Amino acid sequence: MSNSQSNSVLYMSMSLDGYICGPNDNPQNPGGDRFMRLHEWYGFTGTPPNITGTGWGAHFLNEVHATGAVLAGRRTAEQVGHWHGNHHSVPIFVPSHRPPDPSVSKYPLVHYVTDGIESAMAQAKAAAGDRDVLVHGAYTAQRSLEAGVLDELQIHQIPVLFGAGKRMFETLPACIELKIVKVIDTPDATHIRYRIKRSHVSQGAMITKSDARSLN
Repeated sequence: MSNSQSNSVLYMSMSLDGYICGPNDNPQNPGGDRFMRLHEWYGFTGTPPNITGTGWGAHFLNEVHATGAVLAGRRTAEQVGHWHGNHHSVPIFVPSHRPPDPSVSKYPLVHYVTDGIESAMAQAKAAAGDRDVLVHGAYTAQRSLEAGVLDELQIHQIPVLFGAGKRMFETLPACIELKIVKVIDTPDATHIRYRIKRSHVSQGAMITKSDARSLN
C-alpha cells in the first residue's frame, strides 16, 4: 500500500476450491503433495536465498519484500526453520502460548509473543512503521480475522481444484464482509486484493484474551 498507515496483509496462493496445502502436509513434506502447483505462477529463478520471480511473480515478490515486519504462525515458522532468522531482513513475530525452542535464540529478529494475537500484531505494526505487515499461515490469519486485526487479503487464486488438503478459511466464527480493491487476471492466476469491512465484523467474530491463549 502507498499510504502512510501500516496495514496487515495476508499473502496466500490458493486453489479454486480453497486449498493452500495439498494432502500429506508434514515437516518432511511441507505444504503437502503438489504444493508447488500453487506457486508455479511466480516463475521462480535462482536458488535460495537469491530467488526472484518473473512477470507478475516478480511484482508480488517485490511487494512482499517491501513489507516492514512479518507475523507468522508457529507451525509455519517452525516448518521453514524460522527462515534461518532472516525474512528479507525485517523482524518476525510469532504468536504462541508456548516459549520457543532454545535454538531460536540465535535469531535476533525472531520474536515469540505469548500474550495474544492482538499484542503480536501491535508489535509487528510498531516495528513496521509506515510499511505493511506480511502475514503468514492459515491458522494465524483466521485468528487475526477473528480478533479484527487483519486489514487486507492478497489472494492469488490458481486455476486448479485440489480436492483435499488444508483450506485457507476452514474455521471462522462469523460472516466477514470484504471489499474488492483490485483484480489482476492472468492466464496463470487471478490476483484479488480484498479489504476487510470493519463495520461488518461482528462482536461474535472477536476472540477474548483467554481464547487467544489457545494459539499454537
